[in-house]
Amino acid sequence: MQKWIHYPLRAGESSAQAHADLPAAGPYEREVGREGFFGPASHVHHRHPPTAWSGWEGPLRPRAYDLCRVADDGQGPWDAVELIGNAHCRLRMWTCSTAMTQLFRNGDGDDLLFVHEGEGELFCDYGHLGYRAGDYLLIPRSTMWRLEPAAPSRLLLIEAVNGAYRLPERGLLGAHALFDPAVLAVPEIDDRFRAQQTEEVWQVVIRRRGALSTVTYPFNPLDAVGWHGDLSVCRLAWRDIRPLNSHRYHLPPSAHTTFVADRFVVCTFVPRPLETDPGALHLPFFHNNDDFDELIFYHAGSFVSRDNIHPGMLTLHPCGFTHGPHPAAWRAAGSRSATDEVAVMIDARDALEPAAMLAAAEWSGYVDSWREVRA
Repeated sequence: MQKWIHYPLRAGESSAQAHADLPAAGPYEREVGREGFFGPASHVHHRHPPTAWSGWEGPLRPRAYDLCRVADDGQGPWDAVELIGNAHCRLRMWTCSTAMTQLFRNGDGDDLLFVHEGEGELFCDYGHLGYRAGDYLLIPRSTMWRLEPAAPSRLLLIEAVNGAYRLPERGLLGAHALFDPAVLAVPEIDDRFRAQQTEEVWQVVIRRRGALSTVTYPFNPLDAVGWHGDLSVCRLAWRDIRPLNSHRYHLPPSAHTTFVADRFVVCTFVPRPLETDPGALHLPFFHNNDDFDELIFYHAGSFVSRDNIHPGMLTLHPCGFTHGPHPAAWRAAGSRSATDEVAVMIDARDALEPAAMLAAAEWSGYVDSWREVRA
């Protein structure tokens, strides 16, 4: 067990409560914290925005990519090119336009699919399950599956390499906070599933240690007649997530954790009312997240703390980079009563490395998007 050194001290002009009642002389609060908002932290009050730099040199810089400019069609998820990742987490985009003619089985780790666009059906070892835009599909390691899209389906694939997804500990909130496990949908052995159990030749593409193998069957191996147990594919819709709110305190991103893996977490930002207390911050605070890289995929709406970001974009805020709201978002903080954003965030303990192919889709001016002098 780690035992952090704790010494809650105060110096100069500061607030007694983080993210609220900031001193007039230092209205820009920056949180310097450890362990992704769970460890010790200090809150430094600045005269100027911590992101109001006038220049930037060197490799440590924020990145923004327009994934709408990245080609991601392929016969199956095995064709999806890794966009960014590390030894424990890999991120890909894949557009499935027609029914998969082969099954896929990932022996390298669990897959979490977020449906950015489209709708259709998933067939797997456990049965049949429908999906639509805004759904997560959690597929345990080595599960056989395929998709039949009713409309071209664009999916964000988040792989927990050699790992598994779990639900976060909810502590004092209880087991039903954020979403009740009862909203998790699982596949069914129904007529649609039984109808696809033909005696035709089917192939299974298996990925293990990054290499592909193909196994041929003289029948469809998705031929289960039933099952029992506590391991399965499941579906979670962002619409079923009920975010934590505090009208007097801006909650950190960790409050929106949806899934936990071995070296990263997946959070979901969904529409919610903004804080109403006049002394509380109404948008994300400036912060250093010095133990994690932060990756955000924008699915829908306008992100409350960003400017010139549209659905389908991906931003990377590397460990050690101070970040926070854009100038326009800061100015508009008091004029909005609620957010309309839907976004998927990954906080990774190990550095995330963008693929070279992403350079063609990068917004090179992202690092300068904070460069506005604000009163």
